[in-house]
Amino acid sequence: MRLNPSSDATERRLPVSILQTAQSLLYYEDSATRFERDREKPAVLFINGWAMSARYWSPLAERLSPNFRIVCLDQSGTGRTRLIAKNPVFTIESFADEVSALIEHLRLSRLHLVGHSMGSMVAAELAHRHQDLALSTTIIACGIFPYSAVQMQILSAFIRASVSLKFLFRLDVFKRAFARKAAAMPIPKDYETILVNDFLETDADAAEKVGTFSLNPDILRRYREQVVSIPSPLLLVVGKADKTIPPEGMNTLYETRLREHPELFARFVEFEDVGHLPMLEVPDAFAEILLAHFEEAKRLAVD
Repeated sequence: MRLNPSSDATERRLPVSILQTAQSLLYYEDSATRFERDREKPAVLFINGWAMSARYWSPLAERLSPNFRIVCLDQSGTGRTRLIAKNPVFTIESFADEVSALIEHLRLSRLHLVGHSMGSMVAAELAHRHQDLALSTTIIACGIFPYSAVQMQILSAFIRASVSLKFLFRLDVFKRAFARKAAAMPIPKDYETILVNDFLETDADAAEKVGTFSLNPDILRRYREQVVSIPSPLLLVVGKADKTIPPEGMNTLYETRLREHPELFARFVEFEDVGHLPMLEVPDAFAEILLAHFEEAKRLAVD
């Protein structure tokens, strides 16, 4: 399939769409809103990570758009989505509920699920809820790792401190540090700004709750069980220079799936010298990997 790379890092422009859910006015973008022909294409549904909006998917979405319907959203508490519930709930299940509402609203029938970081946990939940719709699942930079209870407490404390002091990231020195933590390779400056602004604008309660529940041993155990048993063809992607989430955990996840479910298809891709954001650090190479995975899923469905 032919890639359609953008000439610069500007955001993919699609009409603004809002879906009212139980707890939010959910912002989403759907290429079929502008291009009616896209309704007949398989959909790629992008699910963003913690304290991020859907904007960072734009370079990758542009490269896939000739052949797929592109759907992305800002989850509750992030980006352009606005909370309306008095007491909003921030859990993997609640995030999956709003994505499921969007799937139903758009009447999506053929899905490639692509989750990144915390969004991978939501993608794993969706892959089981919508087995009849999911053509494939991709998990990016969200492995399992053997942290001790003390290490988990330290990480949780770090997350709470980061949220409470996030105003510091308005300063250039902290903005640069934020970008270096997220990406091992240079990314476009405008996306550095987008990532920092997304973090600053994320609902503080949502950021803290998501950051801490993502380290909950019971939730991580459920995530592991879900990923290793995802019925659809599975692609696991990690940057070996990831400084945000230990990349070794993706190896563990892949090896566990092979051992416990050898009958299920899985592919593991490691990018050398790439950090937590392969969709921005190596968008061309990453798009080629995704296209190959989607083609393999298509072939397996026929066989």
